[in-house]
Amino acid sequence: MTVDEFIAWDVARGRKHPKYQLFDGEVRALSPASNTHGTIQATLASEIGIHLKAPGSKCKVLTEPAIETRIRAKVNLRIPDLGVNCTPDREGQIALPEPILLIEILSPSNQKDTWDNVWAYTTIPSVREIVIVQSTRIEALVLRRQADGAWPADPDTIDAGAELVFASIDLNLPLVSAYAKTHLAP
Repeated sequence: MTVDEFIAWDVARGRKHPKYQLFDGEVRALSPASNTHGTIQATLASEIGIHLKAPGSKCKVLTEPAIETRIRAKVNLRIPDLGVNCTPDREGQIALPEPILLIEILSPSNQKDTWDNVWAYTTIPSVREIVIVQSTRIEALVLRRQADGAWPADPDTIDAGAELVFASIDLNLPLVSAYAKTHLAP
């Protein structure tokens, strides 16, 4: 199935749950998020959204945006937990144009698909950061595009006592704040 066929199929079915993404031409359902996963996602969306409301900011955060990869673009439409871009919204847009920051929340049930998505996101020229937030412990992994355009071989690990730095949007958050209202909160 191509991206165009996938979008037409999704629109025709009324975009009802479950949600789907397109992996190399194969439709895959997204599992429902756990309460912890959903709480982390909502907390980060709120914190980032408040930050991006600052005067002069053109950027916005979206939950579960459609992302077109560069590799095998005609048969891939991936869905991260959060995405940030700085381009104006246009009527009828499905895919998030020019994402700069993508955030995935890693749950035990979605590890393989999440990491497949992360590596696919590195093919998108506009992406500057990819953050993978753990849902079973207070920890995040950060991949940041280097000045020469390359990606590091391994992500940086951010532990519970450290700040999560979103360099692409000039935001620093104590990592533990992402886990507020979850069973993992200190």
